[in-house]
Amino acid sequence: VQLQASGGGLVQAGGSLRLSCAASGSIFSINTMGWYRQAPGKQRELVAVATSGGSTNYADSVKGRFTLSRDNAKNTVYLQMNSLKPEDTAVYYCRLDRGWYIYWGQGTQVTVSS
Repeated sequence: VQLQASGGGLVQAGGSLRLSCAASGSIFSINTMGWYRQAPGKQRELVAVATSGGSTNYADSVKGRFTLSRDNAKNTVYLQMNSLKPEDTAVYYCRLDRGWYIYWGQGTQVTVSS
């Protein structure tokens, strides 16, 4: 399984960015995909994940600002990030959970300037 992430960048506070993550390889229909992030000096944390059945879970810090969507036909998840804050600055990692297995994509940097 390979995860290809894209969409990071530099944005001013209050701005928006959209991250994409496309999965390829031996992907079964039942899985969970989403995004985690890691800021300098901090542990990696969940941002938002969605199951193939349609359930979505968000970190409290992003609720109401970020929206995760998935296109099961394309094995792709999208993270629309609005009203970005400087504290959202981090490396964002795509993740796919499939049974016992966890796959990570390469990180994409999101920097929000104040």
